[in-house]
Amino acid sequence: MRSLYVPAVFLLGACCCNKEAVLTPVPPPLAPVTAPVQSAIVAPMDDVYFAFDRSDLSPNAQSQLRANASWMSSNSDAKVVLEGNCDERGTTEYNMALGERRAISAKEYMVSIGVNPDRMSTISYGEERPLDPGHNETAWAKNRRVHFRVK
Repeated sequence: MRSLYVPAVFLLGACCCNKEAVLTPVPPPLAPVTAPVQSAIVAPMDDVYFAFDRSDLSPNAQSQLRANASWMSSNSDAKVVLEGNCDERGTTEYNMALGERRAISAKEYMVSIGVNPDRMSTISYGEERPLDPGHNETAWAKNRRVHFRVK
């Protein structure tokens, strides 16, 4: 390959003390690197929330359970765990029992509207898995819930 010599003017890092600089071919620009796109995982079913020290279903909770049942009917192979949760108030034993009552209440309602009970199981986490770690009513209201986890 033949080199080209050109008078020194700042070419490709040539310094001002050189009388001549060697011009080398510039490689083509690299293709832009893009990070792989990760799709957002959308929860198929939303949580159901409860009043303080209660396991009965509010009209809002029933509405959400109907929406969750609809998702299950559209996804006939899906099995779901209903996870009962409580806020931090109360003893560990009491909250475990309350979380279980909440999960069972949600399951029984879904069965009553046509979801096969064999596709659902329940577990209670009591106060052990808070959604919001705060220590106020706003946080506690978020933690009094049944969470739906697809197996």
